[in-house]
Amino acid sequence: MKVLLASAPHADTFGYSMPPPGLLRLGGALRRAGHDVALEDLAHRLASGAIEGGDALAESAAELLYARGRPDLLGLSVMGATLPVALLIAREVRGRWPGVPILLGGPGMNGTDVQVLERFDEVDAVVRGEAEVTLPELCAELERASGVLQDAVARVDGVTFRGAHGVERTQDRGPIRDLDTLPDYAWDLLPTIRSYKEVTGEEDGLVPVDSGRGCVYDCSFCSIGRTWGRRSRPLPAGRLADEVAALRGIPGARRAYLCHDLFGAHRTHAIEFCDALGVRGIDVPWEVRARADHLDAELLHRMGAAGCDRVLLGIESGSARVRRRNQKGMRDDFDALQAVDDCAAAGITPILSLILGLPGEEEEDLDLTLEFCARAALRAGVQLSLHLVNPQPGCALGDELGSTSQPVDGIPPDMALGAGESAGERALIAAHPDLFSTWALLPMEPARLDELVWLSNELPETMMRFPRTFAALLALDRAAGRACERDDDRPGTALAQARALRADGRSFETFAAERAATHGRVARVLVDDLLTWETALVRVGARGPRRPRAGRWRVGGDLVDARVDLGRIGALLDEALASPGCVDLHGVVAEAPDTFAVVAPAPAPGRLAGVRTLRLASGAARLARAVETERDALERAHARGSLDHLVDLGVLVPPTSVSDAVAAPPSPAELR
Repeated sequence: MKVLLASAPHADTFGYSMPPPGLLRLGGALRRAGHDVALEDLAHRLASGAIEGGDALAESAAELLYARGRPDLLGLSVMGATLPVALLIAREVRGRWPGVPILLGGPGMNGTDVQVLERFDEVDAVVRGEAEVTLPELCAELERASGVLQDAVARVDGVTFRGAHGVERTQDRGPIRDLDTLPDYAWDLLPTIRSYKEVTGEEDGLVPVDSGRGCVYDCSFCSIGRTWGRRSRPLPAGRLADEVAALRGIPGARRAYLCHDLFGAHRTHAIEFCDALGVRGIDVPWEVRARADHLDAELLHRMGAAGCDRVLLGIESGSARVRRRNQKGMRDDFDALQAVDDCAAAGITPILSLILGLPGEEEEDLDLTLEFCARAALRAGVQLSLHLVNPQPGCALGDELGSTSQPVDGIPPDMALGAGESAGERALIAAHPDLFSTWALLPMEPARLDELVWLSNELPETMMRFPRTFAALLALDRAAGRACERDDDRPGTALAQARALRADGRSFETFAAERAATHGRVARVLVDDLLTWETALVRVGARGPRRPRAGRWRVGGDLVDARVDLGRIGALLDEALASPGCVDLHGVVAEAPDTFAVVAPAPAPGRLAGVRTLRLASGAARLARAVETERDALERAHARGSLDHLVDLGVLVPPTSVSDAVAAPPSPAELR
């Protein structure tokens, strides 16, 4: 059979920057079964300009499919957010290809298969669950039935179809027991990885790997556990290592994104995978999604040694009560901050995902979430990702609150970013709110919703860019509140500080400087130095290692004069936030400043990864500042080897005309 499979279009940057692994597996499965298969990733086509966006999206996508030639079967793969446009495309295609069976499949059909067929005649059937077995079987039955879908589908498990007596469902198909039987990816049926990266301008070369399937949990806000029958199966460790290793031979592929949501849940498998990468010398960097309570220090160390440098952790809330109310399944006493420390020790950047507005969340719970974010940002170069709660179809929140939830103009939930923007899609969403609750937000007061939107959009960047300054202001406010026994406005809470910043309306730097001034001269020095340092960290991190230039010495990073002990301040601020008593911050402010070098000796992935702050001895500081005025003297010193340690650390960058001598790293005494 001639089969055309397409993933429905959207404009979410992360999604269109790489090919959909499910589509690649299906292409491999159909080709292995002997069918003539073609694949289309319409998100990539939209990003590259091959199809039009806006109100012409569905028609333009259909025209592109027509250009591929009439198939014997058309399948559209959808997420919750792309279901409306897929229905519009199906409507367009039905007019041009009236006899071609049109099937829908993918995660967006979880819990919606019957309603879609009851309401939309342009769809003939829905393939439920894993399709690598179902779709080839259905194609074989269609061939035997001479293309008559109703004569074929009743004999295939896992299909919902429109029968003689209304919508019918064949029995559920059991999960694929051995994922090692999955087909290889049909890489050649989609554009190259390099072309995917060209449409976004990204250079990370991130490529998805179908590393496992399913989830054993039933978190109220997520449909994945129910979609997979609360089962989890990883791809066998050896096969997974093979698929990661294969990326080295694909132009434009530089790192692997392991898509399974529960890496580490099968601990033995995770260790076997890490060991396989190490033994075989596979040096492809990779990142994963996981639960924080599945990863301990030992496993994270193995992951880091095997090339993992980022991990997405679903924390959801800083409040154990809210996590429990929403069926997270995490122990109340689990220490998520320790997980952040363990990631940092393993050289892994944690991406912390938290949801604002979950049922049961009160102000105290929201403050616990923001406090967790503030303390986590102090400990490592974390990435904070805050989201609004969204009652998607097929999850417990959808069942409980979907009927009372509504879309809010101008505030798309994260799951709906880049979709639902055409007039046709908006009309469908408005006409079928129960079916398209991917766009809905839980009912709440407008003022609360506005605050949560601001917190999710604006606060993470401030906390990530200025974690120590943010924490210092909290500590100063708490100390002042205790001193004057002021407790009516709960001084020094993360939520109160966020509200003050929002009400101020100016930049965080201006807000912080003025707020520090109210606490006295020492506090102003503390905050000024922290702002200067953290600005330098971001600037050097964005710039990366400096390259040599002919005939010119350069400072490798930024030189910062600070009276604050930058080496101690992070731990002291964390203690101040954790302690019920007052922590004296005055002791970290000295009478005279020291010189610190903020440098990036080598490129590294992750936010601020690879950036170091070094305290320079007085002689080293004078040499670093002499780069513009004493070039000859510096070259003579370099020739004697007396500057090699500063060059090795990235503090000084010699001109290309000077030999690249490298000595052993300096002893702690040399850097004081």
